[in-house]
Amino acid sequence: MINSNLGKLMDKADSRYALVIAASKRARQINSYNRACAEGSYTDVTPPMIENPGRNELSTALDEIEQGKLIVKYEDRD
Repeated sequence: MINSNLGKLMDKADSRYALVIAASKRARQINSYNRACAEGSYTDVTPPMIENPGRNELSTALDEIEQGKLIVKYEDRD
């Protein structure tokens, strides 16, 4: 279950859209790291920046954002 505080998360992000995109991308990276560890290969995979044993990848990504380990920016490219 995800227990992150939305107010604290929104202080770290420009918009909800940017928060969702950043958290999902980071969760996929953490998932790739976990798969690589299971297969025994560690090349080009970024490990989690915090220790959250037993939590899912999305919770870990949101915790990284909340703790300031991951910076979220939204750049409008118009």
